[in-house]
Amino acid sequence: MGKWTRRGFITAGAIGTGALVIGVAIRPGHRAPSMAKYVAKDGESLINAWVKIDGDNKVTAIVPHSEMGQGAQTALAQMLADELDASWDDVSFIEAPAEDAYANYALGKGFILGDAQIPKILVGSVDGVFLQVTKSLNLQITGGSASIRATGVYGMRVAGAAAREMLVDSAAEAWGIDASELSTANGQVIHTSTGKKEPYSTFIVAAAEKTPSATPVLKTPDQFTLMGKNKPRLDIPSKVDGTAQFGIDVDVEGMKIATIKAAPVFGAQVATVDSSRAMEMPGVIQVVQLGDAVAVVADGYWQAKQALAEITVTWTETARDSANSELLFQQFLGDMNTAKASGDSKTDLKLGDVSQAFANADRVVERSYRVPYLAHACMEPMNAVARVANGQCDIWTGTQNPLGFKHQVAAALEMDAANVTVTNQFLGGGFGRRSQPDAAIQAAKISQQTGLPIKLIWSREEDMQHDFYRPAVASNFTAALDASGQPTAWENQFVDKHEPTEAPHILYDIGNQDIHFADSPTHIPFGAWRSVDHSQHGFFTESFVDELAYEAKQDPYQFRRDLLLNKPRHLKVLDLAAEKSDWGKPLAAGQGRGISLQDSFGSIVAEVVDVTVTAGKISVDKVTVVIDAGFAVAPDGLIAQMESGVIYGLTAALYGEVSIENGRVQQSNFDDYPMVRMSDAPAIETHIINSYESWGGAGEPGTPGTAPALTNAIFSATGIRIRDLPVSKYEFDLTADSNSNQLSS
Repeated sequence: MGKWTRRGFITAGAIGTGALVIGVAIRPGHRAPSMAKYVAKDGESLINAWVKIDGDNKVTAIVPHSEMGQGAQTALAQMLADELDASWDDVSFIEAPAEDAYANYALGKGFILGDAQIPKILVGSVDGVFLQVTKSLNLQITGGSASIRATGVYGMRVAGAAAREMLVDSAAEAWGIDASELSTANGQVIHTSTGKKEPYSTFIVAAAEKTPSATPVLKTPDQFTLMGKNKPRLDIPSKVDGTAQFGIDVDVEGMKIATIKAAPVFGAQVATVDSSRAMEMPGVIQVVQLGDAVAVVADGYWQAKQALAEITVTWTETARDSANSELLFQQFLGDMNTAKASGDSKTDLKLGDVSQAFANADRVVERSYRVPYLAHACMEPMNAVARVANGQCDIWTGTQNPLGFKHQVAAALEMDAANVTVTNQFLGGGFGRRSQPDAAIQAAKISQQTGLPIKLIWSREEDMQHDFYRPAVASNFTAALDASGQPTAWENQFVDKHEPTEAPHILYDIGNQDIHFADSPTHIPFGAWRSVDHSQHGFFTESFVDELAYEAKQDPYQFRRDLLLNKPRHLKVLDLAAEKSDWGKPLAAGQGRGISLQDSFGSIVAEVVDVTVTAGKISVDKVTVVIDAGFAVAPDGLIAQMESGVIYGLTAALYGEVSIENGRVQQSNFDDYPMVRMSDAPAIETHIINSYESWGGAGEPGTPGTAPALTNAIFSATGIRIRDLPVSKYEFDLTADSNSNQLSS
């Protein structure tokens, strides 16, 4: 392996159109040949680029993130264009290719460093390490609400600022003046005293010969011209006119359609297959066995689906064939008790002396909570198109992890990753599910066995019953209260993978804490789910805090407030939520109001939910949201993500449950796994605080606080405390207020 060094660089190709391609990254040696073919047009020269400027002064941001409705690609282009001083009318984007050269070092840097500041003299060395690590991890994922706070901050802004500096220096040389006499605006370099101006495209050839600073000067918020403004999303026109292509829309020459039936119990394998009746059906081409699944290949999806129903499959027995949800929770509690009794419980966080605080307590409060497995339920079911031929594999799909898919498919086919190409599409929902490569690997294996290009489409039932689920979790709490009702100790034991590790941590100033967990493996596959384990622990911790407020005979908002006096940023969010929701306003009989506060993915979110209970029916009337994400790059986009996160959280809290019986998932479609529909949606009012502190995420922080705010509101209205989700199991008839079904900001 060659020596790794840090460089920020600009490269221009003067051949043909004379395009300038600019990137900020770390590179070992000369990588132009391996990158130009992926993103540069004929006549362009490219080296590790985030942005291209062509001879017509058009700016193209090369964005290493997937688009699944969150608007990240537009917001990232907005950040780059602002630092570049480009004209928004000349800006477009393309998605970075799934190639090792485009491993996203800015993502790794953002995840690991957070707010840490690196001395300028060390930036090159540190960035070199991050590129090496991200390439080894095939890191090009869209998740963790990291597009803005990592790639945007550490990648796009720096690339845009570096490009602008090089263009200014080139113009200064061309005009024989000092660079300090020049300014930029709308894609032009301007001589301040004379008003002389030229488009960036005039200077791209000269700029190519320069070495940019690794630490260019970034704008301050008062200098922003695009960031903080609502700009039309660049992906919307194609979605309106129908030209946008999702994974399920892909069509390649000679393609056949496949659908699949996987083992109903995870871990089982195919034992026997009788496909005789299926093979007699019109349009059926082949039945393929994949170890733990059987697929039918046919001329069309309906033919494949009908034939699949005629196949008789027996499966191998497993040790989990008799598992059910209640037995799994009994297992969790048993493993927790054993771990605690033996001292094997694993410490997550320990502060002060919990034992002494309990010994001195005026009251001790104990509560237990649990949440079930949850599916992702993306509107677009899992699918992929694969063509394996002549030692090459081409994949077309919508994925949150294009570069990861490239290497995972290659490993599954025992093929060199250099021979696998992944072309990403728009995603019809992701939420973490589309970071898993199972459908792409299946499609590739079917294509490999049949010698045909294959579009694999999962049925809704297959999608629901073969997910990578949000884990079911049990969590026990014990707290000590002093004579004034203030908590002096907090103990929490749970069973969970807990990702990220800070998910169970609390925001509140309680001096003695012991947070620990026990392992309790199951056969149920789990994976990232919108807000990952903040979704479970947000419900647990904010429910228990509410219960402590009740035990202390204190207002839930004021109780939280008193524990946040050393956290002014959190306090401001909480206070604004109380103000905007009219927290102190008296409620009529049957009405309830609940509050929650969460800090996740670098953003602070408070939510207040209003409910009405009439004749046993619960109406979710309104949700008030306040978010401090540091700075809202695209305010409308941030509001949309809060609304989306709340709806996703309400679905989980009200209805969400994947139950296990005889080792297998029981739910199969939206009739038994319902979602909050448009007619059910409450009014959602979002307020943004721009604190200009560290920039946080948007896609996930709106979800964790919804469930506890809802159940706290139900308690406020009914006196019924819900500690086991979903709410629907309590036999409430959940309906929406017909006058409160509009989203507003």
